[in-house]
Amino acid sequence: VSQESAEKGKAYSQRIVDKDISRGKITKEKGDALLALITPSTDYALIKGADLVVEAVFENVQLKADVTKKAEAFLGENAVFGSNTSTLPITGLAEASSRPKNFIGIHFFSPVERMGLVELILGKETTPETQAKAIDYVIKIRKTPITVNDFRGFYTSRCFGTYPAEGVEMLMEGIAPAIIENVGRQCGMPMGPLEVSDSVGLDTALKIGKTNAELNQQDYKKDPRAAMLSWLVEDKGRVGRKAGKGYYEYGDDGKPSRIWPGLSERIEVKVKECPPELKTELTKRFLFRQCIEVARCFEEGVITDPRDADVGSILAWGFAPYSGGCVSYIDLFWGAKKFVEEADRLADTYGDRFRPNKLLRDMAAKDETFYERFGAKEKKAA
Repeated sequence: VSQESAEKGKAYSQRIVDKDISRGKITKEKGDALLALITPSTDYALIKGADLVVEAVFENVQLKADVTKKAEAFLGENAVFGSNTSTLPITGLAEASSRPKNFIGIHFFSPVERMGLVELILGKETTPETQAKAIDYVIKIRKTPITVNDFRGFYTSRCFGTYPAEGVEMLMEGIAPAIIENVGRQCGMPMGPLEVSDSVGLDTALKIGKTNAELNQQDYKKDPRAAMLSWLVEDKGRVGRKAGKGYYEYGDDGKPSRIWPGLSERIEVKVKECPPELKTELTKRFLFRQCIEVARCFEEGVITDPRDADVGSILAWGFAPYSGGCVSYIDLFWGAKKFVEEADRLADTYGDRFRPNKLLRDMAAKDETFYERFGAKEKKAA
């Protein structure tokens, strides 16, 4: 946290405004007025009297705790404190707060100026009043809120992460990277899974993986996917799009130019052609993997409303929009019974990551949909 970092933040806003002015989206007067509202500073006293504050520093628990304490010293008793985090449990972060009832996760997606969804995460002590204020704030800035409960990875990051993870599984099986990427796009995803990994940052994925392994008391190095990431980042210095090199090589314009040929040092390509039956199989793997994780989130109470699940899957990570979202893909394209049968086949073939949970089996036995089981018709949307 520094003045230099604050200035970089405003400079980023300046570039966005300048681009909008050049495209005729806003006038220079409106752009200047908007930028005048932004004051880069390290002086916490400037937030005194604010109704809501959003902390958006790096994913580091101690750093976030320090910022929380310093900011709350200048906030009123009823002010809402929001933490912009994609993975860190909100209840844990709220331990640094003197008013945990006013503490809530407010997870923006990158790039913020283009992404229309905001994920609100309720901590153990977050009150309905705090939730309502956060919803009002998100609507006020013309974005769409969904509400989820506190669990590491929450809803969006956890479910979205299965897409690039499955891409790496395919890569390690010897499927040509071009096939993996093309099928990913053709099944409805906005990017191929390897390009997604580059965009998120391979170093970021490595840090998250190591942190999760430590929390679960697992040996990170024994995971073949982790070994692949470690090789790319630590041995080859390939951290993703931001460095111009990851799974892809990137041009000066930041666009991918080609898959990095050096992958052949680590991967032996065994599958170089993609007949229709292989495309169908890979498509199922991509979509089922994500949907099964969504079902696990419902079973664990991370998310409770099918509408939030569908909207979140499309707006947050671009899950095949033609499907209506992950939940609708299960309900409408397959039905619970057929989905479970096909998921079991995939699990028998590729591993237990595809194995349906108890919730899906119960729904299959009762021929239920998510929208029926979770009473979306009777609930009011956020």
